[in-house]
Amino acid sequence: MKVFMLRWPTRSGLPPFGLVALLVIALLSLILTAPLVEIELERLRQSVGNFSEFIVNFMVWPSFDYLPTLGVKLLETLQMSFLATAIAIVISLPLGFLAARNATCHPVVYRITRDALSLMRSLPELVWALVFVSAVGLGPLPGVMALAFVTVGFMGKFFAEAIETIDAKAVEGVEAHGASWMQVRLFAMFPQAFPNLAGTMMYVLDHNVRAATILGIVGAGGIGYDMVMSMRLFQYDRLILIALSIYLIVTLLDRLSDYLRNRIIHGAKQ
Repeated sequence: MKVFMLRWPTRSGLPPFGLVALLVIALLSLILTAPLVEIELERLRQSVGNFSEFIVNFMVWPSFDYLPTLGVKLLETLQMSFLATAIAIVISLPLGFLAARNATCHPVVYRITRDALSLMRSLPELVWALVFVSAVGLGPLPGVMALAFVTVGFMGKFFAEAIETIDAKAVEGVEAHGASWMQVRLFAMFPQAFPNLAGTMMYVLDHNVRAATILGIVGAGGIGYDMVMSMRLFQYDRLILIALSIYLIVTLLDRLSDYLRNRIIHGAKQ
């Protein structure tokens, strides 16, 4: 058993045998299973030219006449993302407490909530968008419903894991003062988990903006439909504007996320 221990550094300074063996097995497994996913060196070599041609097609002058339409579609995408994230936060917070071992009211409730969250995130947003489009019709509404549904599954899990890592001493102190079940969770658990929750919220919002851009493929609103049609019609003068605008939005959200998280963490330490 000691041979397969993965402690490093070892006395000799060399990688442990168990780690080397695992890496070799993983590499051999990847090589042997590559044909199953059609990974072929010759095919990859030939694709370099096609990829280069696609990139060269982007070197065009943008169609600035498309900017008004682009602005409307991007605004719709952002509205879908923010609304879906806000709805998911409201639903995920109580579910996160019920799905945390140290905060749930009963083990049966814990298991049911965990399974429900797993079901919500088991399928991607695009699949759920198809379901909601068939239920409520075309437009942004099914996109918001699909994003919110899947986001609840992910955010509820992240919230539960953040709550499970809190310091139990603060909880015991609040309980010792006679706090109720709800007060313990609001005043002892939630403040400790909040910095991680805030980071999760911003990450999920970032993800939802990117996810909302493709929901238009199935008629669920946003910039996705225009992006797909631009690619199919080889309208690279529009496609480059769409790609750059999505990049700028995601970058701004990333900077905002870093700023808010630093303020929250530093504020919590003061």
